Formats: sequence, structure tokens, C-alpha cells
Amino acid sequence: QVRVVESGGGSVQAGESLTLSCGVSGRITSSNAAGWYRQPPGKQRELVATISRGGRTDYLDSVKGRFTISRDSAKNTVYLQMNGLKHDDRAVYYCTMGNLQGGTYYRNVGWGQGDQVTDSS
Repeated sequence: QVRVVESGGGSVQAGESLTLSCGVSGRITSSNAAGWYRQPPGKQRELVATISRGGRTDYLDSVKGRFTISRDSAKNTVYLQMNGLKHDDRAVYYCTMGNLQGGTYYRNVGWGQGDQVTDSS
């Protein structure tokens, strides 16, 4: 069973940067992609970024140009670098493993505990 543990969240001011990390353990060979979701206060969870096994990335429109998803396969770690953070980026961020099929990402692991990003300004 795949397990993910997110870390790196915190309180930042608008315009600052933060990098989230996700340690992955278990049988990850059943997944060909990884993705980050977020759930803002009072809103539904949304897919923020995905990365395929080959390194192809895709982003939610509102974070394009500011967020970068990457992975270190040797360390079984997925990252989400967030630059130019905005008030609307406040959320609990969740890392997942899944599969990309026909351009659509399908999560195939349970939710981790998530990591909170808050606005200190």
C-alpha cells in the first residue's frame, strides 16, 4: 500500500515562496504520475499540479508560472515549489500518486494528512 507524507507547509506573506515535499513509500509501481491537490478554506479540493513518470507537467491555470512540480525518483520524493504566493493560495495541500490516462489524472492512493499553507500578512 502506498503512503504519502507531506511536509514544508507554514505561514508566509504574500509574494514569498515555499516548497512542499512529499515522501512516498510502498508499492509505487502501480502509479505512473504524481499530483498535488489543495483545499482552500470553505472550498472543495482541487487538483493543482501533476507530473508524469516522464516528467511532463500540468498545472491549474491560477498557479501557472508560479508553481513548479518536480520529482526525485531516487529519493521517492515529489516537490511543489510555490513562488509569488497569493492570498488565494491559502489551503491544505495534499500529495498523491496516480495515473495519467488520456490527459486526465486519476488518484489511486488514499489521502495523506495534508500540509497547511497560511497567509501571515
